[in-house]
Amino acid sequence: MPRLTLALILPLMLSGPAPSRAQETLQRQELYTENIAGMRLHLRQVRGAAGEGRAILLLHGARVAGVGSFDLPVAGGSFAADLAQRGFDVYLLDVRGYGDSARPVQLEQAPSAHAPLVRSNEAVQDIGAAVEFIRQRRKGQRVALFGWATGGQWAGHYASLHPDRLSALIVLNSLYRGSTPHALIGKGSRMEHPAQPGRFNPGACGAYRLNEAASLARPWDDAIPEADKSVRRDPQVAQAYAQAALASDPGSGARAPASFRSPCGAFEDSFYLATGRQQWDASLITAPTLIVAGERDFWSRPEDVQNLAADLVHAGKVQVLRIPDASHFIHLERPQFGRAQLLDAIDAFVR
Repeated sequence: MPRLTLALILPLMLSGPAPSRAQETLQRQELYTENIAGMRLHLRQVRGAAGEGRAILLLHGARVAGVGSFDLPVAGGSFAADLAQRGFDVYLLDVRGYGDSARPVQLEQAPSAHAPLVRSNEAVQDIGAAVEFIRQRRKGQRVALFGWATGGQWAGHYASLHPDRLSALIVLNSLYRGSTPHALIGKGSRMEHPAQPGRFNPGACGAYRLNEAASLARPWDDAIPEADKSVRRDPQVAQAYAQAALASDPGSGARAPASFRSPCGAFEDSFYLATGRQQWDASLITAPTLIVAGERDFWSRPEDVQNLAADLVHAGKVQVLRIPDASHFIHLERPQFGRAQLLDAIDAFVR
């Protein structure tokens, strides 16, 4: 078991626009524990002032860390705050190599010098340390686990290994298993090795990748069908998302243009999932599971959703929610484009 310690609790200090009046009643703390390798892990807790609610751990995706993904300091930008307002005790985890968690030493070296960093087995170790840390604070209670995109893949993997520690599993816009062509990351994409079909191309990413703010905007812009992107996406949320992503890497400002590092292990894992390889078995999951996918999502495929639901033979309760007209970034867009429906579904499912 990982050694669990509470290294530091700090009051939240946010830059940028002031939070809304509703969010002012929330409490935020910066918490730290260690994974099994002795690396420091960062969690942010967001909770209401009334006391303990339903515990839920939110897992980020392949590039942007926990705070940037779920707790932006602008109106409509904090999925964590919205959950806390509904009575959840919310935790955000930075997996190793992301945000304020410890970074592998290879992240300080050239991307070409090493294989892709932070594969799913290491991410699952970090999730395990975070879950046990939360359970220790809450007298052994079970924890709900929510994962977005790659975070959902990690969450499902963890749930297959430790189902007894979870009250619920929620997977949003995630891969699982399927042979349907995946243009972004599957066979024939730049992620496939040009000389070895079916194998991941390490040259496409390296140990880690450098991400500029524009690289975050492009896929989000492409996911919005309207010419005026502000119809679905508040410009302040988009700006705060990019700022938080850059701020998550202390060295981002030293590069021109500014960029943040993200480990590439998530992309190798996703490549194999997208090409039909199964990394974990959902039949081992016993926690009630909610599978959510946006109709316009570019990451998960209908086949991933169908196969995951079919394999959840021991989950007790399985619910599949396909949100019409919703994109990959449901939780960061305006309420009427799926965000409100997603919050309602989680609130009703996690009891």
